[in-house]
Parts: sequence; structure tokens; C-alpha cells
Amino acid sequence: MLENEGAFNYEFTRAKAKEIIDEVSKVVVGQYEFVEHLVIALFSGGHVLIEGVPGLAKTLASKVIAKTVKADFKRVQFTPDLMPSDITGTKVYDVKAGTFYFKKGPLFTNILLADEINRTPPKTQAALLESMEERAITTDGETLALDELFMVVATQNPVEYEGTYPLPEAQLDRFMLKLLVEYPPQRFENSILEKYNTGFNSLKLDQIDVKAVCDFKDIKRCREEIQQVEVNGGIINYITSIVAATRNSPSLILGASPRASIALLLTSKTYAAMQGRNFVTPEDVKDMALPVLRHRLILKPEAGIDGIKNDDVIRNILSKIEVPR
Repeated sequence: MLENEGAFNYEFTRAKAKEIIDEVSKVVVGQYEFVEHLVIALFSGGHVLIEGVPGLAKTLASKVIAKTVKADFKRVQFTPDLMPSDITGTKVYDVKAGTFYFKKGPLFTNILLADEINRTPPKTQAALLESMEERAITTDGETLALDELFMVVATQNPVEYEGTYPLPEAQLDRFMLKLLVEYPPQRFENSILEKYNTGFNSLKLDQIDVKAVCDFKDIKRCREEIQQVEVNGGIINYITSIVAATRNSPSLILGASPRASIALLLTSKTYAAMQGRNFVTPEDVKDMALPVLRHRLILKPEAGIDGIKNDDVIRNILSKIEVPR
């Protein structure tokens, strides 16, 4: 039961978010915004696509977040020969019983790391698509529900494209956020080396001082608080104006869908609650616009030749849309 007979003061959400970020930051050094956005997706009930070169702690961050929220974690290395049944599961014949039973695949978890998702064929990507959108899988005409806490954290390498299968727009649109992970500043890289110099080993998480600070019950409470965050008509119109402007941009072939508007609304509410506020500001929307929109837009070839990137288009739109009072 929430305090004050159901009243929402948002301190619980703010405190839990800070605890998770602080615990993860003990291990993932110099990537505060990246970790914060992972928590935003977790609290918003969305999936995340992470793009970054190898060695930037993308996998480690996912593992540690799962540990801090007492969630089951599974990792699948996506390869060209990966079949849909390899991730969903398959029916196995029990010789003793003389019947078939369903052996669950790695999708039946809480946090699934889909490593190098663009290296698997479209057929397997489609199997993942259903689980992301429906929170369920279908096998032999039977629909099996996934856990209520189910989050896909997918990674892709922005450098190597040989032997990859670009994600279709329909699947990209299912990711609530796309996060770009950059190299940490040198002072933080110094801190990383100092940790390893004193015996730190990312492969031995059980020996690392990272505590579980919440569970799914706490996350549900945070989601209830987030649902109550107020969004006035001006903010609603601000969000739809930004998304509509992407559809009319001369630099884009494809703009963002209404699903993008919904994602921008939900993540803005989550970000506001994580700041301890019960209302969304235009700044919240601006802060979430890049990770929500960047993967949903398709540049015109001539814009790409001129060196324009999706983030540049979004920033240009934000600079032109009138900000509500």
C-alpha cells in the first residue's frame, strides 16, 4: 500500500532510480547518462537498442542492472545460423512419458541481452519482434505469455557491417530508446584501469560489491507513480508537433510514427518522476527526444552525403518548434 492512502509523492521513484544508477555506476564507470536511460526504459516498460563499438560495457551494464533489481538475465549471441526456435524454445519428445513438452528458450527471462542483433537473419528477428510487442510467443498455434517484467536490451556494432542484416523499420520502431555509447573521458578510463589494477574482474559479478536495491514489486510501484505524472495539453501538443515535424522534414524519407509520440510521452513522464516531480516540462521532452526518435527516421541519400545525421535533424526540429509555457 502506498503512503498517504495512495497519494504519489514521487520520492520513491526518484530514490529507487538513484539507488539503481549508483549501484550500476560502481561497475560501469563514466557512462552516467547511458545507465540513466537504461533505467528510464526499465521503468517505462520499454526495450533498448544500444549502438557502440566493442569494449564499452554494454553487456556489463545489462548484467549489473539485472542484479540490482533481482531480475533473471540471459544473453544470446545473435549469429547468421541462429534459428527462431533457438530463442523461443521448442517441443521435445519425452521418451518415458511418450508425450511432447515445450522446452523454453532464453526469451523466457526478465532481461534479455540480444548481442549483435543485426547479425541474425530476418526470420529470427521476426520471432524476437513478436515477443517485444506482444510480451508473448506463439509456437504450434499456442500462445505462451512472457513475464510481466520483460525487457530486451539489444546491441549492434556501428563499425562492422559485413555479414549483417539491417533491422527493418518495423522492428526498430519497437525499441523505445536507441542509445549511443561513446568512449569514456580519460579521467574515467583511468578509474577503470585503477579498478582492474586492484583486482576487479567483470566476469566475477558475485564477488563485486553490487547490491540488489529493489525487485519487481518496487518497479511496479514506480510505474504506478509514473502513470500519475501530470501532462498538460500544451506538452501533449509539443510532443505531437515535434513528431509531426519529422514527417515534413526535407532531410527525411520517413518520419516518426504515433508509436514514437507515445514513447516520447511515457519516457518524459518517467524522467520527470525520476527527478521527483509530478509534472512534465518541455525540457523533459527535449532530453528524451534524441534517444526516442533517432532510430525511427530515415535520411534522404543526399542529406547523408552532406554529412547530416538523424540527431542533427532532431536538434534542428527542436530549435524551431515553439516551446509551451
